[in-house]
Amino acid sequence: MWDRYRFFQCPSHIESKYNLLVFDSSGSPFIPLTEYYHDQKGMIADSSITNYLNILLPFFYWMDVSSNYQGSRVSWNMPPEAIRVAVIDYLKEKMYCKVRHWSSFELVKQTPKSPDTINRFLAALKSFYKSMIRLDYYSHTNPLVDAENIHTVHGFRNGRPRMPLVAGTEPPIRTSYRRQTDSYFKITQNEWLPMIIDDVSLPSQVYLAAEKAKLQLRDRIIIRMLFETGARASEVITVTIGDFRARRSIREIATFNKGSNGIRTKFLLFSNDTYILLMKYLKNERIKHDPLGSPYDKLPDDAPLFISKRGTPYSYHAWYAHWKKAVQHSVLKINPHKTRHWYVTNVIRTIYETSSNESERIIRIKEFVRYMRWRSKETLAVYEHFFDEKRQLELINEVHENMLQVEKEIYVNGVSNLKQTHYKIQHELQEVVIEDSEILGFFEGLE
Repeated sequence: MWDRYRFFQCPSHIESKYNLLVFDSSGSPFIPLTEYYHDQKGMIADSSITNYLNILLPFFYWMDVSSNYQGSRVSWNMPPEAIRVAVIDYLKEKMYCKVRHWSSFELVKQTPKSPDTINRFLAALKSFYKSMIRLDYYSHTNPLVDAENIHTVHGFRNGRPRMPLVAGTEPPIRTSYRRQTDSYFKITQNEWLPMIIDDVSLPSQVYLAAEKAKLQLRDRIIIRMLFETGARASEVITVTIGDFRARRSIREIATFNKGSNGIRTKFLLFSNDTYILLMKYLKNERIKHDPLGSPYDKLPDDAPLFISKRGTPYSYHAWYAHWKKAVQHSVLKINPHKTRHWYVTNVIRTIYETSSNESERIIRIKEFVRYMRWRSKETLAVYEHFFDEKRQLELINEVHENMLQVEKEIYVNGVSNLKQTHYKIQHELQEVVIEDSEILGFFEGLE
């Protein structure tokens, strides 16, 4: 008896129609989620399927032990009204959301305690029922679809709604694109924004936590690469020996990008210290776990760079368990994707602080966008806006510091110097504003 649902990859020496099996909390194979995984495989990226699966597993376990519909536990194959009750309760109890019925659908609002996975949870569950209906496992309509309010505004893809502006693939019909969704659960006041993480000490905190948790060198290298490259975890974990050899620099690795279907479309640049650790791993830890004990220079290009203790290709699911272990040895509450936000925030900050003029800043940001392989201008705009605001905050803080200095001077030297100090401030202010009539008018408007 387990305390959760789990999934396992099929061992390479066993022949099976399934590459992966999901098991319920009793340890029995759970075919619906297993079939869902294989139905989606090839349609979306493997990392996305695994991500969806990880989000769905806790919900299915919760349905088994805590759901309630008319006095009974909710099963995944019950009619839509039962599934919707379960989803509402789960959103409230486990995701700390506020849910309110509106017309023919439910409005979902996040609270400060809500995780940032609500969108993905609802998208994953909607995707799950689409697969179950397509495979004839579910005989009802999709519980996550608002059947009474399905919009007919289509984009360039046949039978599919128009993509939002942030996708950058087609012009939206209007800016409020969320109104066009056919989802039964509609998230309100929750436009997606990149997260700004401005703590320069964050990598060091995570590295220290990894050491306290006694993570293997392999896992610590992956964590360092995430902070140093801004890559997604799957883009680092699944690289091959050939990807490492493909680049001219010893500190670069070729990798795929989200949506590139495994094609190596970008490279990652990491530090010299991480390169030294990587070579140490290849010459020692990796050889120990390699079934053939092959040294680095004898490995074929398609061999995985990182392997498990069993000698199999390392997976995100296996690595994530070690990440959680490290985080538990710290006061941090952080998921691996936050390393990407941290990296972007700090690169943009550095560009702003070191560029000699606006033209240089623009050129360097364009180069960074190409490195990150971003498709959406809105993504960058959020980070830039953050640094525009930050400059204003720094200016205000400087004003506050000047005010404090004046206050201290008056406190130490007495009130007799008050007029002298006031005159000095007024004189300096006049020298600044007299050169700009618009600024002068602004000050006059404040009087």
